[in-house]
Amino acid sequence: MKITAPYNRLVSSLPDSWVEQLTLLFVRVSLAGIFWRSGRTKVEEGSWLSISDTAKFLFQEEYSNVPLPPLFATYMATYAEHLFPFLLVIGLFTRLSALALLGMTMVIQIFVYPEAWWSVHMIWVALAMVLIVRGPGRLSSDALLAKRF
Repeated sequence: MKITAPYNRLVSSLPDSWVEQLTLLFVRVSLAGIFWRSGRTKVEEGSWLSISDTAKFLFQEEYSNVPLPPLFATYMATYAEHLFPFLLVIGLFTRLSALALLGMTMVIQIFVYPEAWWSVHMIWVALAMVLIVRGPGRLSSDALLAKRF
């Protein structure tokens, strides 16, 4: 018996195991949490989606390199940071949601905070890519819909 046999058996049993399913759920919730919290900073306290003057100011001043009109970018970012995390948590349109958040990450990386690749954005990209490549897992609305249809 090779010394690597127990390891190889363990590794080959991980895909489609409950460990993988919980990991994919954790990745979805983690990526969603990052963007949800960011989205919540853009709205008036106590409101659901009333965009704050502070957010509008940030897009006019600090995020002015984004190649979109500032007011449009403010609304699109705020709505995206609420919609796509929600979809990730429930596991609906997971790959599309992760792709959208990957796109947002790259816009932030290129136009807003180019120095943040190693400290932050690389992790966001990795989380999004896991979901794009592996999908949401069986603990998702996508999986329920796939079974039904």
